[in-house]
Amino acid sequence: MLLKLKEDVKKEDNFLEMNSRDSVNVGGSRFKPSDSLLPGLIDDVALNCLAWVGRSDYASLSCINKSYNKLIKSGYLYGLRKQLGIEEKEHWVYLVCDPRGWEAFNTTKKKWMALPKMPCDECFNHADKESLAVDCELLVFGRELLDFAIWKYNLICQSWVKCQGMNRPRCLFGSGSLGSIAIVAGGSDKNGNVLKSAELYDSASGVWELLPNMNTPRRLCSGFFMDGKFHVIGGMSSPAVSLTCGEEYDLEKRTWRKIEGMYPYVNRAAQAPPLVAVVDNQLYAVEHVTNMVKKYDKEKNTWNDLGRLPVRADSSNGWGLAFKACGEQILVVGGQRGPEGEAVVLNSWCPKSGAENGTLDWQVLGVKEHVGVFVYNCAVMGC
Repeated sequence: MLLKLKEDVKKEDNFLEMNSRDSVNVGGSRFKPSDSLLPGLIDDVALNCLAWVGRSDYASLSCINKSYNKLIKSGYLYGLRKQLGIEEKEHWVYLVCDPRGWEAFNTTKKKWMALPKMPCDECFNHADKESLAVDCELLVFGRELLDFAIWKYNLICQSWVKCQGMNRPRCLFGSGSLGSIAIVAGGSDKNGNVLKSAELYDSASGVWELLPNMNTPRRLCSGFFMDGKFHVIGGMSSPAVSLTCGEEYDLEKRTWRKIEGMYPYVNRAAQAPPLVAVVDNQLYAVEHVTNMVKKYDKEKNTWNDLGRLPVRADSSNGWGLAFKACGEQILVVGGQRGPEGEAVVLNSWCPKSGAENGTLDWQVLGVKEHVGVFVYNCAVMGC
Protein backbone atom coordinates (compact mmCIF):
# COMPACT_ATOMS: atom_id res chain seq x y z
CA MET A 1 0.00 0.00 0.00
CA LEU A 2 2.79 2.43 0.91
CA LEU A 3 4.64 1.63 -2.30
CA LYS A 4 1.50 2.49 -4.27
CA LEU A 5 1.16 5.75 -2.34
CA LYS A 6 4.70 6.70 -3.31
CA GLU A 7 4.05 5.87 -6.93
CA ASP A 8 0.86 7.98 -6.92
CA VAL A 9 2.59 10.96 -5.40
CA LYS A 10 5.47 10.71 -7.87
CA LYS A 11 3.04 10.87 -10.77
CA GLU A 12 1.03 13.75 -9.30
CA ASP A 13 3.57 16.19 -7.91
CA ASN A 14 7.05 14.66 -8.08
CA PHE A 15 7.25 14.98 -4.34
CA LEU A 16 8.57 11.52 -3.49
CA GLU A 17 11.08 10.12 -5.93
CA MET A 18 12.89 6.86 -5.47
CA ASN A 19 16.39 7.62 -6.71
CA SER A 20 18.12 4.42 -5.71
CA ARG A 21 17.91 1.44 -3.43
CA ASP A 22 20.02 3.22 -0.86
CA SER A 23 18.37 6.64 -0.69
CA VAL A 24 15.13 8.55 -1.18
CA ASN A 25 14.51 12.11 -2.28
CA VAL A 26 11.85 13.74 -0.11
CA GLY A 27 10.87 17.31 -0.85
CA GLY A 28 14.08 17.97 -2.74
CA SER A 29 16.33 16.72 0.08
CA ARG A 30 18.20 13.45 -0.19
CA PHE A 31 17.88 11.01 2.68
CA LYS A 32 19.63 7.75 3.39
CA PRO A 33 18.07 5.02 5.54
CA SER A 34 20.14 6.34 8.44
CA ASP A 35 19.00 9.93 7.78
CA SER A 36 15.21 9.64 7.63
CA LEU A 37 12.47 12.22 8.15
CA LEU A 38 12.25 10.91 11.71
CA PRO A 39 15.62 9.69 13.04
CA GLY A 40 15.74 5.93 13.48
CA LEU A 41 12.77 5.24 11.21
CA ILE A 42 12.68 4.44 7.52
CA ASP A 43 10.72 7.01 5.51
CA ASP A 44 7.77 4.68 4.90
CA VAL A 45 7.20 4.44 8.66
CA ALA A 46 8.05 8.11 9.26
CA LEU A 47 5.43 9.27 6.77
CA ASN A 48 2.83 7.06 8.43
CA CYS A 49 3.66 8.63 11.79
CA LEU A 50 3.57 12.17 10.40
CA ALA A 51 0.16 11.48 8.84
CA TRP A 52 -1.27 11.54 12.38
CA VAL A 53 -0.12 15.11 12.94
CA GLY A 54 -3.13 17.42 13.25
CA ARG A 55 -3.70 20.09 10.62
CA SER A 56 -3.35 22.77 13.28
CA ASP A 57 0.31 21.77 13.66
CA TYR A 58 1.17 21.90 9.96
CA ALA A 59 2.43 25.48 10.22
CA SER A 60 4.84 24.52 13.02
CA LEU A 61 5.91 21.35 11.22
CA SER A 62 6.69 23.27 8.04
CA CYS A 63 9.15 25.48 9.98
CA ILE A 64 11.44 22.59 10.95
CA ASN A 65 13.36 22.57 7.68
CA LYS A 66 12.93 22.93 3.91
CA SER A 67 12.03 19.28 3.45
CA TYR A 68 9.20 19.46 5.98
CA ASN A 69 8.03 22.71 4.43
CA LYS A 70 7.78 21.09 1.00
CA LEU A 71 6.17 18.02 2.50
CA ILE A 72 3.38 20.07 4.06
CA LYS A 73 2.77 22.35 1.09
CA SER A 74 2.65 19.45 -1.35
CA GLY A 75 -0.53 18.19 0.33
CA TYR A 76 0.98 14.70 0.49
CA LEU A 77 0.43 14.23 4.23
CA TYR A 78 -3.18 15.35 3.97
CA GLY A 79 -3.78 12.89 1.12
CA LEU A 80 -1.98 10.10 2.98
CA ARG A 81 -4.11 10.81 6.04
CA LYS A 82 -7.25 10.26 3.99
CA GLN A 83 -5.93 7.11 2.33
CA LEU A 84 -5.00 5.62 5.71
CA GLY A 85 -8.54 6.27 6.91
CA ILE A 86 -7.62 8.67 9.72
CA GLU A 87 -11.07 10.12 10.35
CA GLU A 88 -10.41 12.45 13.28
CA LYS A 89 -11.51 15.93 12.24
CA GLU A 90 -10.36 19.34 13.32
CA HIS A 91 -12.72 22.28 12.98
CA TRP A 92 -11.55 25.76 12.04
CA VAL A 93 -13.76 28.82 12.27
CA TYR A 94 -12.79 31.46 9.69
CA LEU A 95 -14.08 34.97 10.22
CA VAL A 96 -13.43 38.56 9.25
CA CYS A 97 -14.48 41.39 11.54
CA ASP A 98 -12.30 44.30 10.47
CA PRO A 99 -10.23 45.48 7.47
CA ARG A 100 -7.10 43.77 8.77
CA GLY A 101 -8.25 40.51 7.20
CA TRP A 102 -9.24 36.95 8.01
CA GLU A 103 -8.68 35.18 11.32
CA ALA A 104 -9.01 31.45 11.99
CA PHE A 105 -9.84 29.73 15.28
CA ASN A 106 -9.11 26.06 15.96
CA THR A 107 -11.94 24.81 18.18
CA THR A 108 -9.94 21.81 19.45
CA LYS A 109 -6.79 23.59 20.56
CA LYS A 110 -8.46 26.97 21.22
CA LYS A 111 -5.83 28.55 19.02
CA TRP A 112 -6.09 31.68 16.83
CA MET A 113 -4.24 32.18 13.56
CA ALA A 114 -4.09 35.19 11.24
CA LEU A 115 -4.38 34.31 7.55
CA PRO A 116 -2.04 35.86 4.96
CA LYS A 117 -3.32 39.01 3.31
CA MET A 118 -5.53 38.27 0.32
CA PRO A 119 -3.81 39.52 -2.89
CA CYS A 120 -7.03 40.98 -4.30
CA ASP A 121 -7.68 44.45 -5.71
CA GLU A 122 -9.05 47.27 -3.57
CA CYS A 123 -12.54 46.94 -5.01
CA PHE A 124 -12.80 43.32 -3.88
CA ASN A 125 -11.22 44.16 -0.55
CA HIS A 126 -13.88 46.77 0.32
CA ALA A 127 -16.93 45.18 -1.33
CA ASP A 128 -19.47 42.94 0.39
CA LYS A 129 -18.38 39.32 0.39
CA GLU A 130 -19.72 35.83 1.01
CA SER A 131 -17.77 32.79 2.17
CA LEU A 132 -17.97 29.02 2.14
CA ALA A 133 -15.67 26.23 3.38
CA VAL A 134 -15.27 23.19 1.12
CA ASP A 135 -13.00 20.35 2.24
CA CYS A 136 -9.73 22.17 3.11
CA GLU A 137 -10.53 25.29 1.07
CA LEU A 138 -12.09 28.60 2.09
CA LEU A 139 -13.89 30.25 -0.83
CA VAL A 140 -14.52 34.00 -0.66
CA PHE A 141 -16.95 35.50 -3.18
CA GLY A 142 -16.97 39.19 -4.00
CA ARG A 143 -16.81 41.78 -6.74
CA GLU A 144 -13.80 43.25 -8.49
CA LEU A 145 -13.87 46.39 -10.60
CA LEU A 146 -15.53 44.81 -13.64
CA ASP A 147 -17.07 41.55 -12.50
CA PHE A 148 -17.54 39.02 -9.71
CA ALA A 149 -14.49 37.10 -8.51
CA ILE A 150 -13.68 34.19 -6.19
CA TRP A 151 -10.54 33.83 -4.09
CA LYS A 152 -9.72 30.64 -2.22
CA TYR A 153 -7.47 29.94 0.75
CA ASN A 154 -5.99 26.46 1.03
CA LEU A 155 -5.42 25.29 4.60
CA ILE A 156 -2.65 22.92 3.54
CA CYS A 157 -0.69 25.33 1.33
CA GLN A 158 -1.63 28.29 3.58
CA SER A 159 -1.96 30.64 0.63
CA TRP A 160 -4.56 32.47 -1.47
CA VAL A 161 -5.14 31.84 -5.17
CA LYS A 162 -7.74 33.04 -7.66
CA CYS A 163 -10.49 30.47 -8.12
CA GLN A 164 -12.18 29.64 -11.42
CA GLY A 165 -15.35 31.70 -11.75
CA MET A 166 -18.87 30.31 -11.88
CA ASN A 167 -20.59 29.72 -15.19
CA ARG A 168 -23.14 32.30 -14.07
CA PRO A 169 -21.48 34.67 -11.58
CA ARG A 170 -23.71 35.87 -8.76
CA CYS A 171 -24.02 37.29 -5.27
CA LEU A 172 -26.58 36.98 -2.42
CA PHE A 173 -26.98 33.26 -3.10
CA GLY A 174 -27.63 30.26 -0.86
CA SER A 175 -24.78 27.78 -0.45
CA GLY A 176 -23.69 24.65 1.37
CA SER A 177 -20.91 22.07 1.28
CA LEU A 178 -20.68 18.32 1.74
CA GLY A 179 -17.19 16.80 1.80
CA SER A 180 -15.31 17.93 -1.28
CA ILE A 181 -18.30 19.46 -3.10
CA ALA A 182 -20.42 22.58 -2.67
CA ILE A 183 -23.59 23.90 -4.26
CA VAL A 184 -24.64 27.51 -4.73
CA ALA A 185 -28.20 28.39 -5.77
CA GLY A 186 -30.12 31.52 -6.66
CA GLY A 187 -28.79 35.00 -5.97
CA SER A 188 -28.48 38.04 -8.22
CA ASP A 189 -26.34 38.62 -11.28
CA LYS A 190 -24.34 41.83 -11.78
CA ASN A 191 -27.38 43.52 -13.33
CA GLY A 192 -29.59 42.74 -10.33
CA ASN A 193 -31.63 39.97 -11.98
CA VAL A 194 -32.86 37.32 -9.53
CA LEU A 195 -31.60 33.85 -10.51
CA LYS A 196 -32.99 30.34 -10.23
CA SER A 197 -29.86 28.66 -11.57
CA ALA A 198 -27.56 26.52 -9.42
CA GLU A 199 -23.98 25.28 -9.71
CA LEU A 200 -21.86 22.55 -8.13
CA TYR A 201 -18.21 23.13 -7.20
CA ASP A 202 -15.75 20.22 -7.01
CA SER A 203 -12.75 21.15 -4.87
CA ALA A 204 -10.71 18.25 -6.28
CA SER A 205 -10.80 19.73 -9.79
CA GLY A 206 -11.66 23.36 -8.98
CA VAL A 207 -14.39 23.24 -11.64
CA TRP A 208 -17.95 24.64 -11.53
CA GLU A 209 -20.77 22.62 -13.13
CA LEU A 210 -24.23 23.97 -13.94
CA LEU A 211 -27.12 22.09 -12.33
CA PRO A 212 -30.80 22.05 -13.31
CA ASN A 213 -32.65 25.26 -12.39
CA MET A 214 -34.70 25.59 -9.22
CA ASN A 215 -38.45 25.96 -9.53
CA THR A 216 -38.38 29.51 -8.14
CA PRO A 217 -35.80 32.30 -8.49
CA ARG A 218 -34.62 33.70 -5.15
CA ARG A 219 -31.97 35.91 -3.59
CA LEU A 220 -30.96 36.55 0.04
CA CYS A 221 -31.61 32.86 0.67
CA SER A 222 -29.70 30.22 2.67
CA GLY A 223 -28.50 26.79 1.65
CA PHE A 224 -27.44 23.61 3.47
CA PHE A 225 -27.06 19.86 3.09
CA MET A 226 -29.35 17.56 5.08
CA ASP A 227 -29.81 13.81 4.63
CA GLY A 228 -27.41 13.90 1.70
CA LYS A 229 -29.54 16.41 -0.24
CA PHE A 230 -29.03 20.12 -0.80
CA HIS A 231 -31.72 22.49 0.43
CA VAL A 232 -32.40 26.18 -0.01
CA ILE A 233 -34.87 28.20 2.06
CA GLY A 234 -35.98 31.79 2.52
CA GLY A 235 -35.10 34.70 0.32
CA MET A 236 -37.03 36.92 -2.04
CA SER A 237 -38.07 36.49 -5.66
CA SER A 238 -38.41 40.27 -6.07
CA PRO A 239 -37.96 43.36 -3.85
CA ALA A 240 -41.57 42.97 -2.68
CA VAL A 241 -42.09 39.17 -2.60
CA SER A 242 -40.70 37.06 0.26
CA LEU A 243 -40.65 33.28 -0.07
CA THR A 244 -41.87 30.79 2.51
CA CYS A 245 -41.25 27.72 0.35
CA GLY A 246 -38.06 25.71 0.33
CA GLU A 247 -36.49 23.51 -2.33
CA GLU A 248 -34.60 20.23 -2.10
CA TYR A 249 -32.09 19.01 -4.70
CA ASP A 250 -31.48 15.28 -5.13
CA LEU A 251 -27.91 14.80 -6.40
CA GLU A 252 -28.63 11.32 -7.79
CA LYS A 253 -31.86 12.16 -9.57
CA ARG A 254 -30.68 15.69 -10.47
CA THR A 255 -34.12 17.08 -9.67
CA TRP A 256 -35.54 19.82 -7.44
CA ARG A 257 -38.54 19.30 -5.15
CA LYS A 258 -40.51 22.27 -3.86
CA ILE A 259 -41.47 22.19 -0.15
CA GLU A 260 -44.34 24.57 0.61
CA GLY A 261 -44.22 26.47 3.91
CA MET A 262 -40.77 25.17 4.86
CA TYR A 263 -39.65 28.56 6.19
CA PRO A 264 -42.59 30.72 7.33
CA TYR A 265 -40.40 33.41 8.96
CA VAL A 266 -40.20 35.58 5.85
CA ASN A 267 -37.35 38.03 5.50
CA ARG A 268 -37.67 41.51 4.09
CA ALA A 269 -35.20 43.32 1.90
CA ALA A 270 -33.36 44.82 4.90
CA GLN A 271 -33.06 41.51 6.75
CA ALA A 272 -30.23 39.01 6.58
CA PRO A 273 -30.71 35.61 4.91
CA PRO A 274 -32.00 32.91 7.29
CA LEU A 275 -29.50 31.92 9.96
CA VAL A 276 -29.43 28.11 9.70
CA ALA A 277 -27.27 25.20 10.86
CA VAL A 278 -27.51 21.42 10.39
CA VAL A 279 -26.20 19.08 13.11
CA ASP A 280 -26.70 15.31 12.89
CA ASN A 281 -29.02 15.89 9.92
CA GLN A 282 -31.30 18.06 12.05
CA LEU A 283 -32.03 21.64 10.94
CA TYR A 284 -31.87 24.58 13.35
CA ALA A 285 -32.60 28.24 12.62
CA VAL A 286 -32.88 31.62 14.33
CA GLU A 287 -35.98 33.78 14.21
CA HIS A 288 -34.55 37.30 13.90
CA VAL A 289 -37.33 39.16 15.68
CA THR A 290 -37.46 37.04 18.86
CA ASN A 291 -33.83 35.81 19.00
CA MET A 292 -35.30 32.32 19.34
CA VAL A 293 -33.49 29.16 18.23
CA LYS A 294 -35.89 26.76 16.52
CA LYS A 295 -35.68 23.14 15.36
CA TYR A 296 -37.29 21.89 12.16
CA ASP A 297 -39.61 18.88 12.26
CA LYS A 298 -39.06 17.12 8.94
CA GLU A 299 -42.13 14.91 9.30
CA LYS A 300 -44.59 17.69 10.12
CA ASN A 301 -42.87 20.50 8.19
CA THR A 302 -43.08 22.70 11.29
CA TRP A 303 -40.70 24.52 13.65
CA ASN A 304 -40.41 24.14 17.45
CA ASP A 305 -38.96 26.68 19.89
CA LEU A 306 -35.86 25.57 21.83
CA GLY A 307 -34.40 28.61 23.56
CA ARG A 308 -32.81 32.00 23.03
CA LEU A 309 -29.51 33.04 21.50
CA PRO A 310 -26.68 34.22 23.78
CA VAL A 311 -26.55 37.44 21.71
CA ARG A 312 -29.17 39.62 20.03
CA ALA A 313 -30.03 39.14 16.38
CA ASP A 314 -32.95 41.58 16.29
CA SER A 315 -30.85 44.72 16.82
CA SER A 316 -29.36 44.50 13.31
CA ASN A 317 -31.97 42.39 11.47
CA GLY A 318 -29.78 39.31 11.68
CA TRP A 319 -26.70 40.91 10.14
CA GLY A 320 -23.32 40.95 11.88
CA LEU A 321 -23.46 37.56 13.58
CA ALA A 322 -22.98 33.96 12.49
CA PHE A 323 -25.00 30.82 13.31
CA LYS A 324 -23.05 27.76 12.16
CA ALA A 325 -22.77 24.01 12.58
CA CYS A 326 -19.41 22.84 13.94
CA GLY A 327 -19.23 19.07 14.30
CA GLU A 328 -21.80 18.11 16.95
CA GLN A 329 -22.17 21.70 18.13
CA ILE A 330 -23.86 24.88 17.01
CA LEU A 331 -21.76 28.03 17.08
CA VAL A 332 -23.00 31.57 17.49
CA VAL A 333 -20.32 34.12 16.66
CA GLY A 334 -21.12 37.69 17.61
CA GLY A 335 -19.59 40.86 18.99
CA GLN A 336 -19.77 42.41 22.42
CA ARG A 337 -18.53 45.58 24.08
CA GLY A 338 -17.01 45.47 27.53
CA PRO A 339 -14.50 47.15 29.87
CA GLU A 340 -11.61 45.86 27.75
CA GLY A 341 -13.12 47.18 24.51
CA GLU A 342 -14.68 45.40 21.56
CA ALA A 343 -14.43 41.65 21.10
CA VAL A 344 -15.93 38.79 19.13
CA VAL A 345 -17.16 35.84 21.19
CA LEU A 346 -17.70 32.28 19.99
CA ASN A 347 -20.52 30.60 21.91
CA SER A 348 -21.29 26.89 21.46
CA TRP A 349 -24.22 24.65 22.31
CA CYS A 350 -24.51 20.90 21.80
CA PRO A 351 -28.02 19.88 20.69
CA LYS A 352 -27.53 16.47 22.33
CA SER A 353 -27.54 18.23 25.71
CA GLY A 354 -31.11 19.32 25.04
CA ALA A 355 -32.92 22.39 26.29
CA GLU A 356 -34.06 22.66 29.90
CA ASN A 357 -37.12 24.82 30.53
CA GLY A 358 -36.55 26.69 27.31
CA THR A 359 -32.93 27.46 28.16
CA LEU A 360 -29.92 26.44 26.09
CA ASP A 361 -26.58 25.81 27.83
CA TRP A 362 -24.32 28.10 25.82
CA GLN A 363 -20.58 27.82 26.53
CA VAL A 364 -17.91 30.36 25.60
CA LEU A 365 -15.55 28.58 23.21
CA GLY A 366 -13.25 31.46 22.35
CA VAL A 367 -12.80 35.25 22.45
CA LYS A 368 -10.96 37.52 20.02
CA GLU A 369 -10.41 41.02 21.39
CA HIS A 370 -9.94 44.31 19.56
CA VAL A 371 -11.37 43.16 16.22
CA GLY A 372 -14.71 44.98 16.15
CA VAL A 373 -18.16 43.67 16.97
CA PHE A 374 -19.60 43.08 13.49
CA VAL A 375 -18.97 39.67 11.90
CA TYR A 376 -18.85 40.34 8.15
CA ASN A 377 -18.14 36.75 7.10
CA CYS A 378 -17.84 33.40 8.83
CA ALA A 379 -17.27 29.85 7.60
CA VAL A 380 -16.56 26.58 9.46
CA MET A 381 -14.15 24.04 8.00
CA GLY A 382 -13.99 20.44 9.20
CA CYS A 383 -11.17 18.36 7.76
